[in-house]
Amino acid sequence: MADKILIVDDEREIADLVEVYLQNENFTVYKFYTAAEAMKCIQSENLDLAILDVMLPDMSGFEICRKIRERYHYPVIMLTAKGEEIDKITGLTLGADDYITKPFLPLELVARVKAQLRRYKRYNTAGTGMEEDILIHSGLVLNIKTHECTLNEKPLSLTPTEFSILRILCQQKGEVVSSEELFRQIWGDEYFSKSNNTITVHIRHLREKLGDSFEEPRYIKTVWGCGYKIEK
Repeated sequence: MADKILIVDDEREIADLVEVYLQNENFTVYKFYTAAEAMKCIQSENLDLAILDVMLPDMSGFEICRKIRERYHYPVIMLTAKGEEIDKITGLTLGADDYITKPFLPLELVARVKAQLRRYKRYNTAGTGMEEDILIHSGLVLNIKTHECTLNEKPLSLTPTEFSILRILCQQKGEVVSSEELFRQIWGDEYFSKSNNTITVHIRHLREKLGDSFEEPRYIKTVWGCGYKIEK
């Protein structure tokens, strides 16, 4: 069955072009130019990924992302204006998994869609038996099979990317994991860039959810110039 992709962008030329490229890759595309139409689709269809423009006439892409995260865990990619760094940070903070800056190459967007879907499916299917199904650390419990996380027996709502980062750090407990390695394991290395601060923002958001301190972390420690780790 074809994966179902939602795209919301009031720039019709962009939305139409992305639709063509995604359909050429055999995705089922739900395309809308307004947030109101998109919200109906979100509520009625079992989507696999959403592509949201930040600037829409009736509701911002940020608000759509926030509403999606109230119920769903599938990946969200934000489309942001050129040079608007605050848009990227805001989107990631609200639960988006990735962002792409306009203007962009349609093939790059398709590559990112495929990378996000690979990761999402990998961590939402049964394990292979090659790794632990349950990871435990200092009150933190991650269930790899069910994609559930609890902290001191209370449910912790994580986006797919946040869950993936935490899983990798717990599985490699005691080892420093670089941003490059996190990218490689989560998305693949198709579009990693030294200037990309996606991992930094996700780590910050994870710390907030964990109630972690940057100065004296109980969970995620920054090793300057190297990466991140969770102590044994």
